[in-house]
Amino acid sequence: MEDYADEARPLSQAEANKLIRNTYTLLAMTLAFSAVTAGMALVMEMPRIHWIVTLVGYFGLLFLTQYLRNSVWGLASVFALTGFMGLTLGPIIGMYLSAFSNGHTLVMMAFGSTAAVFLGLSGYALTTRKDFSFLGGFLFVGILVAFLAGIGAIVFQMPGLSLAVSAMFVLLMSGLILYQTSDMVHGRETNYIMATVTLYVSIYNLFLSLLQLFGLMGEE
Repeated sequence: MEDYADEARPLSQAEANKLIRNTYTLLAMTLAFSAVTAGMALVMEMPRIHWIVTLVGYFGLLFLTQYLRNSVWGLASVFALTGFMGLTLGPIIGMYLSAFSNGHTLVMMAFGSTAAVFLGLSGYALTTRKDFSFLGGFLFVGILVAFLAGIGAIVFQMPGLSLAVSAMFVLLMSGLILYQTSDMVHGRETNYIMATVTLYVSIYNLFLSLLQLFGLMGEE
């Protein structure tokens, strides 16, 4: 996994293929590391991290990764970001495991569905080579609206709105997977570190949103 620098021009097809390989290699490594930190949080029975701390940690590490994306330190920042997000995920999974008699089933359903959606959409974008750049504006506005609505649902304790936000994020993260994969295929994405972060965040939010939706359906 080399070549950290951004390019001023779109990538050639050979360069795009190399970037795709680097991205999926790094993504697999960060997902595994995130699973390890989530497992550590579960074993240590860490309390759920406050949502403000989660947002500060996420955006702080995201901006750090953006700043370091063209150096080897960008890799360290990616693992710091995904490891931290794994720590935030562990207590949430633990809550579902303890609050629902079928908690293990709900978690596995969310995990399996997330994997199926990601592999299916990525495979579709890679094999068909369709251009999904037209989704960019819609995704930006949609994610911003859903993000603000999610904060409102937490602050004002509105479960109905929270579930609607989860449904929105399932659709938005699915679109983001198509958009990011398409950008790599067509050489518009030039940095595999940032491509990895985008795909990781898509998977993370997709999993959490599906888990919440399955939790509602499995509530007794």
